[in-house]
Amino acid sequence: MTLAQLRAFLAAMDSGSFTAAAMEIDSTQASVSELIARLERELGLPLFTRGGRRLVPTAAARELRPHALRAVSAIGDGMGALAALRSLDGGICTFGVLRNAAYYDLSDLVETFHLRHPHVRVRLVGLNSALVAESVATGEIEAGLVVLPISATGLSVTPLFRDEVVFASSTRAARGGAIGIEEIAAAKLVLYDAYAGWNDPTRRQLLDRAQARGLTLEPAIEVEHVETALGLVAAGAADTIVSRTIAESDAFPEDIRTFPLSEPLYDTVALVQREGVVISPATQRLAELAQQMLLERVTEHGGRTRLI
Repeated sequence: MTLAQLRAFLAAMDSGSFTAAAMEIDSTQASVSELIARLERELGLPLFTRGGRRLVPTAAARELRPHALRAVSAIGDGMGALAALRSLDGGICTFGVLRNAAYYDLSDLVETFHLRHPHVRVRLVGLNSALVAESVATGEIEAGLVVLPISATGLSVTPLFRDEVVFASSTRAARGGAIGIEEIAAAKLVLYDAYAGWNDPTRRQLLDRAQARGLTLEPAIEVEHVETALGLVAAGAADTIVSRTIAESDAFPEDIRTFPLSEPLYDTVALVQREGVVISPATQRLAELAQQMLLERVTEHGGRTRLI
């Protein structure tokens, strides 16, 4: 059973003749007659009683009609949805962003995209990078921005820029200078992204560095959001690490001092998508916009370096 057969059948049933049906579906009378004859042979039942000036549908035709309508309608809806994706007049895009996206001025990403493509629905997921990467790999979301390193199995990774990681404290002496991993390991730390824990890319780098020196790295406090951690640091309760972008934001507490690491540490921000999978035009456009906005705002100084 083919879509062409079902369309011919519906046109013949509605119009009452093969000639009228042929005009409706832009075909010939002979083609419509042959399509329906093949359908009848496949079904093993007659669909029309031929005679007189008008085709008379059989009981089998009346039974088939609602199913044929649903099938043809479903195909039409599917083609329409794909056409909408191609033209960005509809559809939905799914995209993952850094949990701290606001510090990278990505808060207006959806607003900018929606102004340009108002008929596209957007699902923007803000998670820790490890979880964004996992969601992209499993197909839950199509693409996303992450901080490296992440598990890149099955992913296509495009590094965009590096952002220096610094030590943040309100109790360390202002002239303390660069800080080594030994002092960080000995400090009372508050670390954020508690749910991701040591799967968090920045934490993983710090832990690997400590373990390479035979040191133990254990936070005294774990919280989910960087703002909560900075509040504790400002109160003198603990110290933490943050990216240079966060440290230079307007929201960063004035009484917190930052110190570079003696062995520089960087967050590498990258764009990821599933390897070998073509993402929807809408998500592709959103990813391009996110990349463009990020790179326009990244300077070649202040601890941030473009990679493309």
